[in-house]
Amino acid sequence: MKIAAAAYTMEVLTSWEAYAEKLERWVAEAGADLLVFPEYGSMELATITGRAGELESSIDAVTELMPEVCALHARLAAEYGCHILSASAPERMGETTVNRARLFAPSGDTAVCDKQTMTRFERETWGISPGDPLVVLDTALGRLAVLICYDAEFPLLGRAVVEAGADILLVPSCTDTHHGWNRVRIGAMARALENQCITVQAPTVGDCPWSPAVDENFGAAGIYGPPDVGFAADGVIAQGALDQPGWVRADVDVSAIARVRAEGAQFNHRHWGEQTARTKAQQVRLR
Repeated sequence: MKIAAAAYTMEVLTSWEAYAEKLERWVAEAGADLLVFPEYGSMELATITGRAGELESSIDAVTELMPEVCALHARLAAEYGCHILSASAPERMGETTVNRARLFAPSGDTAVCDKQTMTRFERETWGISPGDPLVVLDTALGRLAVLICYDAEFPLLGRAVVEAGADILLVPSCTDTHHGWNRVRIGAMARALENQCITVQAPTVGDCPWSPAVDENFGAAGIYGPPDVGFAADGVIAQGALDQPGWVRADVDVSAIARVRAEGAQFNHRHWGEQTARTKAQQVRLR
């Protein structure tokens, strides 16, 4: 299958129609079976209502538009015959606000994917909370899971979905420094190494001075695998230019995952369980 990861630029939108036209243009240009949009790429929706400049009201604006956003993604997934991971959005869920993305299948099926671990900004300033538990999505393309941005920096979250059957981990991200992008990128590459799977990072890029939440965005889209049999020596399947908007695409054979787990130079995936008995360290004092 062909995977496309977006390095996505958010803009000031003059109307709902402007957003719908933009999204359809991106989907049409992707030319792929699986499209991955970034974390918080939906924040541009708040500009339609003129409420993007304040943290709390921007969440309300985005939440209110979610039914229309979901219907649009579902239509595009069906018309273009592809699976689309939507740009995540802060959504009100009663008393709490979660960071939520959705996977839309061409069949019309939809699944919710929530962020598990909040960054300092999300928890200390914005009031975003962990959402529903991790899920593994059994699709026509294979078994997928979503680790939103910071989640990809934690090995146990990646391992949990891989042990539940995931072969491809989708990592939408939104980072306001190159340091942040690299943390998520290195996390995504590490998850591919230790689980012998494929990871897909899709970041936001470009300045958005109209939003205190996503005002600066840095990164490059990338698709990664384990540096082992059947994959590139550095694990990079495809990676875009830094801070340049557009799609990064790669043809991926899911059977390569089964092969590297069975025939690889190392068996990281198989040997994970051996760590359990060896994770209790003793303190030794030297004088």
